[in-house]
Amino acid sequence: SHLTFSDFDDDRDAILEEMKEKGVVTITVGTSFDTSSQAVKLAAASDRTAATIGVHPTENEVFKAEDFQDLLTDHVVAVGECGLDYFRGRENEELQRSNFVSQIEFAIENKLPLMIHGRPEKHSSNAYHDIADIMQGYSRDWSVDIPKGDMHFFAGDIESARRLLDLGFTLSFDGPITFTHEYDEVISYCPLDMIHAETDAPFAAPVPFRGRRCTPLMVVPVIQRIAEIKNVRLEEMYSILWKNAHRTFPNLENALR
Repeated sequence: SHLTFSDFDDDRDAILEEMKEKGVVTITVGTSFDTSSQAVKLAAASDRTAATIGVHPTENEVFKAEDFQDLLTDHVVAVGECGLDYFRGRENEELQRSNFVSQIEFAIENKLPLMIHGRPEKHSSNAYHDIADIMQGYSRDWSVDIPKGDMHFFAGDIESARRLLDLGFTLSFDGPITFTHEYDEVISYCPLDMIHAETDAPFAAPVPFRGRRCTPLMVVPVIQRIAEIKNVRLEEMYSILWKNAHRTFPNLENALR
């Protein structure tokens, strides 16, 4: 989620309090140096959220490892949101790739998993395949005891999913799975131990909240839908996803203290 965004300026504390009451936690994702700094501060102030630090591919900002090194604390569980986004064009593709590679190397150096953003051009899976191609080159550099990370808001096809899963990446699913069947096949294909539920709040609220600002509390309908597709009891699904989150982000338990 993106709890540092201005969408939550009026009720951020109230949302965090309700999350505590209902047993919900989230990873607040950095998309730039500023939002990464804010995510770390928020995580330090609340046991409801951990943080990631990184530069989103659509940001016109150069990832500077020396600056982000200063943000590393026990509250940081991953590097990103980084990756490739071709949806609105590829004019800044060179910067995207440079930033992505820099963040991969930063993650390897600091023994952290990645939070990856991929968004292909319309009617294509090109961004996912390019991400897989780049990551393939770093497969041998990753410590065997550190998960590579998560493909956040996955919306690709079976072949894209297969390539990313084979590389060791988990896949996250969001609100759209509750109002379209486009994702049923790939969710069915994804192994239970390689799947996550998320919201990407404030975006893409699930049914029955569609059209409203999304919050981390709205993850429940997403989990319910994954459980239905996987034919798993809801309580078991909660347990599976909790274990998956801690395995994908090994520092999560420390970060939430």
